[in-house]
Amino acid sequence: MTDIALLGFGTVGSGVAEVIDDRREYIKKRLGDEVRVKYILDLRDFPGSRYESRIVHDYGIILNDPDVRVVAEMMGGVHPAADFSRAALEAGKSVVTSNKAVVADCGAELLELARKRGVRYLFEASVGGGIPVVRPMTDDLAENEITKISGILNGTTNFILSKMESEGASFPDALAEAQRLGYAEADPTADVEGYDAARKILILAALAWGKLFPLEAVETLGIRSLTRADVEAAASEGYRVKLVATAEKLANGKIALSVSPRRVPSGTVLASTDGVFNAVRITGSVTGDVLFYGRGAGKLPTAGAVVSDIIDALERKSFAPPALFWGKGTASDVSSAGDLYLSVLD
Repeated sequence: MTDIALLGFGTVGSGVAEVIDDRREYIKKRLGDEVRVKYILDLRDFPGSRYESRIVHDYGIILNDPDVRVVAEMMGGVHPAADFSRAALEAGKSVVTSNKAVVADCGAELLELARKRGVRYLFEASVGGGIPVVRPMTDDLAENEITKISGILNGTTNFILSKMESEGASFPDALAEAQRLGYAEADPTADVEGYDAARKILILAALAWGKLFPLEAVETLGIRSLTRADVEAAASEGYRVKLVATAEKLANGKIALSVSPRRVPSGTVLASTDGVFNAVRITGSVTGDVLFYGRGAGKLPTAGAVVSDIIDALERKSFAPPALFWGKGTASDVSSAGDLYLSVLD
């Protein structure tokens, strides 16, 4: 029996427990041993849940249990999630996460700590939800020199823009609909101002070029000021408006990072990405353009990516490719992306 612990039992955390239970026999066949969720750390008690007996409120119980080999962090926010991840790695436990805020802010430090302790720090679910893009970049595209990454990385804003175009909804009405359906938080700032997408493009840029830049390095413009007229004008010219995150290595070796509403040519995969779906286009020196498309959020798609990382951590233990060891990017490494607001994406 192999024991793991979950930090956070919200949408993604409860999904991870369900996937592990539902896929128990496959996981056992894959690893040669059964995986058990031994502890679930949360502030709540969940009376009546089949996982009620596994709920703990003291993180020390998890840290001090030598049988717990992997800790899956799905708490959200930087603190205390980063502190809990750091403590687990120090204790010799691998950590997997869906928390893009922690990876974007502390990923370089946590990866280095994992290397020193001979364990894993994995974060496939932090970018693109259920879309596998982190592992393909580190493994399958390793022979490429990546020159550009562009993508629709936030399902909330993509849903809003789709509503504005297909139904003629105003931004406030489309946002209210996204909130009613649970796609947008009560405070949607991180999504509609572009910060969520900015953190995700920082992670992809670090995978491509080995440097983790601070959030302020991304020139970020959200969609709050977009009007229905903007969307209709783009459509009349053969474009669709999308919030696009880009990272590009320029000829001078510097990196340009941006998140901005862009006009995307109709008929392309990025333009056809609607609702809560995400898409990522990666340009490599060997493969040319490679596209990743799928559900960028949602309970089970994201939980599936977390479980995939749990299996990876248990299978490969301390192995990690060089792309998962990052330095810290500085201002001298960054170049301005220029004014991209409603410009045409090439």
